[in-house]
Amino acid sequence: MDCAVEEAEIRRALEGLAGVRGLRFQLAQRLLTVEADPSALEPAMAAIRRAGFDPQPLAGAGEAPADGHPHDHGATPSAWPRLVAALLLAVAAEVLGHVAPDSMAWRGAGLAVAAGAIGLAGFGVYRKGLVALRHGRLNINALMTVAVSGAFAIGQWPEAAMVMALYAIAEAIEARAVDRARHAIQGLLALAPDTAELRQADGRWAEVAVAQLAVGATVRVKPGGRVPVDGVVRAGRTSINQAPVTGESLPVDKAVGDPVFAGTVNESGTFEMEVTAPASGSTLARIIHAVEQAQATRAPTQGLVDRFAAAYTPAVFAIAVGVALAGPWLLGWTWLQAVYKALVLLVIACPCALVISTPVTIVSGLAAAARRGILIKGGIHLEQARRLKAVALDKTGTLTEGRPRLVDWAVVDGVTAPAVAEHIAVVLASHSDHPVSRAIAAGLTPNAVEARQFTALAGRGVQAEVAGVTYVLGNHRLIEERGQCSPALEARLAPHEEAGRTVTLLASPEGVVALFAVADMIKPSSREAVAALRALGITPVMLTGDNQATASAVAREAGIDQARGHLLPEDKLAAIQALQREHGPTAMAGDGINDAPALAQADIGVAMGAAGTDIAMEAADIVVMNDDLRRLAETVSLSRATHAVLWQNIVLALGIKAVFLVLAVFGSASMWMAVFADMGASLLVVFNGLRLLRAGGRTA
Repeated sequence: MDCAVEEAEIRRALEGLAGVRGLRFQLAQRLLTVEADPSALEPAMAAIRRAGFDPQPLAGAGEAPADGHPHDHGATPSAWPRLVAALLLAVAAEVLGHVAPDSMAWRGAGLAVAAGAIGLAGFGVYRKGLVALRHGRLNINALMTVAVSGAFAIGQWPEAAMVMALYAIAEAIEARAVDRARHAIQGLLALAPDTAELRQADGRWAEVAVAQLAVGATVRVKPGGRVPVDGVVRAGRTSINQAPVTGESLPVDKAVGDPVFAGTVNESGTFEMEVTAPASGSTLARIIHAVEQAQATRAPTQGLVDRFAAAYTPAVFAIAVGVALAGPWLLGWTWLQAVYKALVLLVIACPCALVISTPVTIVSGLAAAARRGILIKGGIHLEQARRLKAVALDKTGTLTEGRPRLVDWAVVDGVTAPAVAEHIAVVLASHSDHPVSRAIAAGLTPNAVEARQFTALAGRGVQAEVAGVTYVLGNHRLIEERGQCSPALEARLAPHEEAGRTVTLLASPEGVVALFAVADMIKPSSREAVAALRALGITPVMLTGDNQATASAVAREAGIDQARGHLLPEDKLAAIQALQREHGPTAMAGDGINDAPALAQADIGVAMGAAGTDIAMEAADIVVMNDDLRRLAETVSLSRATHAVLWQNIVLALGIKAVFLVLAVFGSASMWMAVFADMGASLLVVFNGLRLLRAGGRTA
């Protein structure tokens, strides 16, 4: 099945069949999933065959169809010799029709050559066309069957042969072109290797099939090799090219504890990894599955086109019948002229170009996005993204790195040496699990200072004895409770707090010794991303549960005018509703988990940094596999490009059809011209849609 028309034929053949409960079509993969009782399999297969199709049952659920599935019009390499022979015979029929003597013997030879060309090129067309006519359906096969047979019957046998040969060759070229879009995502499957080096119980390494890898197993990946499944590094350091999953153009350094994804390339050192998901559940496999599901959903424009096409073909068929019957009476044509013009109309009556233009364009857009590490969960979201007027951005992990870092520290008392303050602070911070303490410990130089009697001060900090002196490392509130605040200290803290930094203070019984400013730093790409959104006419707004001072500071640094802090999940939901009323279609970009209400309310929910995260991948309409916010603006640009190509294709298809409809009735259009108009339009819209695949080149 190649288009929505054939999908509808199969649907009609199966609906109402006993035991069949549901049908799910994936045109991009030529795949039909039937939810039915086991006893309904054979009746369903028989019904599909009666509809003129050749069903091939798959061995397992979700198995992909084999590459190079035979196409009824000769898309496989083995069909090309037959099609070339048909074209040569058609040319021979044309030559005989024009130069051969007008005798029964030569005429019979010409008829035989033409019939041979039609038989070689049109067997599949006739088989499906006769089935369609028997069921009263006017698809392209039925129309070509009637047109070619009619032309043969009225003595236009050279033209009938040439039309069928050209049609079959054009269909084969179109099928190969469409397969480029169909296989754009499936090609990612080849990125994951078939085998992996697995550690055995005795410590040896053995090469096994990737499908045999169990969760918890230890796998070794050598330089230049591909990661076989998702996992976590357990030994070694390396650099990984993650472009197939996240779209990142630069390799990412990996050390013990870092995640790695199936299909990514190990560029440097050998490392060992622990398997965290089977091959069928890898991030790469989930991306492919999600895009295939997205291809199965109908975009709004596709639904509009399908409804138009359903009325277009019967209307043109009725015009053709009217031309054949009324032409001699109203316009003075001969019956032969009227019938010939009607046959020309039949050739261009099928809306193939129109029907195929939308799915090819949508699939190309989805594939281009996936190559950039942008997973769009359906054609409807790809189309809607162009309408966005506002984007609500979460702060932590979206605009910022999502992990605090020590950005500044200084001695306060003017007495303690900086090195001493650093040694005391790092030993206290290293005994706390709080993210701020960990950031301080990571940002200072480790030392061998001994400390005793550690005590956690819940919600305030940590206390310990160093060199006989009791020190605390805690927040502003703890220092106030100890009565150690002063106007001078408050003046030192004010600039940091206004900048949205979290200040931690080291104090002895005598007073505050040093301050340490920790902040969740803005990503280097965030400013560029916000500027790109503004350039597209989209208003960025930051929504965060953090305090307003921090929100305002981060927003200023990112170039965002509106920042709203102290928001609970229900407050973010209300904020999205307000943005929708004020601006129109609004997207929400967050982590896909904590912002669930806002993501659900937004016209488009965008999950950031969701590589390897099942929940985020399920929660959002669009998933950015890495943390690069610039991908959001790229998605909007791709959506606008896809919309432009969709309407270019619709105008091309309808414009060419309209011109030849007029020429067929009032001009001198021939069947040759008609088949070139029909299949030429199809090829034009297919190749125009495939231009979007070039938009899949990765950017920094």
